[in-house]
Amino acid sequence: MPKQRVLSGMRPSGKLHLGNLAGALENWKKIQEDFDCFFFAADWHALTTEYEDPGSIRENIRDLMVDWLSVGISPEKSVLFIQSLVKEHAELHLLLSMITPLPWLERVPTYKEQQQELTNRDLSTYGFLGYPLLQTADIIIYKADKVPVGIDQVPHVELSREVARRFNFLYAPVFPLPEPMLTEVPKLLGIDGRKMSKSYHNAIYISDPPDEIRQKVSQMFTDPRRVKKSDPGNPDICNVFSFHRVYSSPETVERVNRECRGASLGCVQDKKNLAETLVSYLSPIRERRETYLKNLKAVDEIVAHGCARARNVACQTMEEVRAAMKLP
Repeated sequence: MPKQRVLSGMRPSGKLHLGNLAGALENWKKIQEDFDCFFFAADWHALTTEYEDPGSIRENIRDLMVDWLSVGISPEKSVLFIQSLVKEHAELHLLLSMITPLPWLERVPTYKEQQQELTNRDLSTYGFLGYPLLQTADIIIYKADKVPVGIDQVPHVELSREVARRFNFLYAPVFPLPEPMLTEVPKLLGIDGRKMSKSYHNAIYISDPPDEIRQKVSQMFTDPRRVKKSDPGNPDICNVFSFHRVYSSPETVERVNRECRGASLGCVQDKKNLAETLVSYLSPIRERRETYLKNLKAVDEIVAHGCARARNVACQTMEEVRAAMKLP
């Protein structure tokens, strides 16, 4: 039996942080062992919010690919490519826009949510409204069986299913219906307790050197009700403990939980311990990253090969699409 195909992408909007690592890349690394994986830099999607300053996107793409490779996303096991270098995505998006009812796009939850969150940008554009349909094209042009997402992204996959179903009904059964691959995404907040984000300047990046990691961890919020070391703490509301859950051993997690509640472990020492855990965890990733940065030509060749492989699949799908629609 052939492997099922998985499709996922990431916007090249800046350096990748531990939220990206825990929320997506670690999962990608696992599933590439059992699935036929296509992972892409979603640079057209980045334009939906960064259209006023697109100059940084190109450099961000290379950083993105370096981070992916450093984490262990393998070009032997996965296809790594750039969205805008496979023009067939845009063609399918255009054709799908002809058959997609406008209310389908307006009801996508993240459409209104991002408008409320990104108030410093003008998002009243067709590109922003239509980006879930471009996501649909990204998914179904490779006939993906699975799309790894968190629970908040399930409506996007549901839209893809509806559009694919409508195309198959109107023309011919070209597209399989993609299924969401729900993943448990650890909730890692920024050092200030808010969502980890480049915009908030509160992120710990994969590329951060050890001393910078130590400095950032030392600033992390802990249990606000614990004023002195002698005060019992509550790890359940401590951001430092949420990082322990992801990056420390089960034995360490159990010990920190016990000693924090028993007031025998202070927050300062706990943060020092966590910082060393993160430094150790990221050390091999950082070493591989430095190796790739010294040989960017090899990175570019990997991406070029991935783009060619993706384009071959996309071109074949578009031949089927044009035939089904009786287009020349």
